[in-house]
Amino acid sequence: MYDRPANRSAHDAFWMLVRDNLRASGITAPDALDRETNYMTGWGRPDLVLGQICNLPLRANFLDKVTIIGAADYGISDCPAGHYNSVFLVHRDAAGDTPRDFVKARFAANSLMSHSGYGAPQAWAQSKGCLFRAPMITGSHDRSAAMVADRRADIAAIDAQTWMQQQRDMPQAADLRVVGVTGHAPCMTFITHQGQDPATHFSSIADAIAGLNEQDQESLGLRQIVSLPDADYDLPMPPLPQTIDA
Repeated sequence: MYDRPANRSAHDAFWMLVRDNLRASGITAPDALDRETNYMTGWGRPDLVLGQICNLPLRANFLDKVTIIGAADYGISDCPAGHYNSVFLVHRDAAGDTPRDFVKARFAANSLMSHSGYGAPQAWAQSKGCLFRAPMITGSHDRSAAMVADRRADIAAIDAQTWMQQQRDMPQAADLRVVGVTGHAPCMTFITHQGQDPATHFSSIADAIAGLNEQDQESLGLRQIVSLPDADYDLPMPPLPQTIDA
């Protein structure tokens, strides 16, 4: 997750450290990251060595198909270790100062199977006694942000780590402003195939994070890997779009 052109080399460096640690522990690991396989396909592979998954598809489809290793911690403000939240973005000139002002506006989401882009904002809205409209599905957080910046959508929820990266490498971020944040939830979780002992993977990842050079550490923003209790993943599923009143 969070693999972007601006930090591709840092991800490659991180993987090489993880790979070498896994191999040193007797686990076969490929030479390079696979950037071609679809996320859903990769997460479900019976020979998955290592992946990183959003907590919504994990809860919905993969809990009984993978081994949880631990959650990534990016040091997100006001979140416990291993957790993250989303920021609500609107156009910088939009009228309205809270997400509630945009509940009936045009809502862009990267995917219905995204906690940060769909599940978290709807959970925030439900806590206020309302729901956002059925979203326009964009396919990525960058496209959601671009649609708001171009005024083709009015609001989007972007996870805080992606928003931090967008402010570094996405010029359209200058046309956006934050009007609120969602609650927190488990951050992108490292997984391997079912039946594995997660301890070796956990230590391999932890040692790799510690071994990153300063430039790659800054580029990735990855602080540590955290073991979370199962209860942290026990979150309700978001509403289906067809159940939402226009």
